[in-house]
Order: sequence, then structure tokens, then C-alpha cells
Amino acid sequence: QVQLVQSGGGLVQAGGSLRLSCAVSGERITNVHMGWFRQAPGKEREFVAGFRRSNSNPIVADPVKGRFTLSRDVAKSTVYLQMNNLKPEDTAIYLCGASRSLYYSDPSTYNFWGQGTQVTVSS
Repeated sequence: QVQLVQSGGGLVQAGGSLRLSCAVSGERITNVHMGWFRQAPGKEREFVAGFRRSNSNPIVADPVKGRFTLSRDVAKSTVYLQMNNLKPEDTAIYLCGASRSLYYSDPSTYNFWGQGTQVTVSS
């Protein structure tokens, strides 16, 4: 059984930093797409960053490019999202997911999800 356990997140002032972690069990993280998504109230879940299956190059969405960094530790089966220079518009629930489908950025194709973590950025 594949399980994703998230840690990190919380409340931070604008300009601050947070680091999210997503520990995966039951599957090798190199065998699946690993993605970070976020969902703000009343909005759709949007892709933030991810690794495509069997590809070590991180992909970061334009709204957070230059501020968010994606990394992973394959030995620890963990994916990290470092978020710097946070803005109030980054406030959302952040979720990590694992996908065995063809598409890495479409949340509807993801098979497994972490429990989600709230990130709140105050102005």
C-alpha cells in the first residue's frame, strides 16, 4: 500500500520561508510522478512543482518559479518543497501526490495523496 506522509507548513510572514516534506512508503519515488499541488479556498487544485517518473529534473510552475525549489532524497524516499519569499497569495493547503498515469501536472490523474498541510502567509 502506497502512503504519503507530509510534514512542515504553518504560518509565516510575507517574505519568509517554509519547507514541506513528503515521505513515501510502498513505492519507489522514481517509479511514479511526484507532485506538489496547492488548493486555496474556492479555487481548483493547481500544480506547483514535481518530478516526472524516471526523471531527476524538477519542474516548477511559473507562479512560484524562482521562489520555490523542489528536491528529493531517493534513499529516504522523500520529496521536499522549499518555499522562499512567500507571498500572501501562496496561502493554501499544500498536498503531495504520486501518480502512475501519463500526466504529471493533472491532479485528477494522481493515485495517492498525502494528508495535506496548511500554509498561511500573512501580509
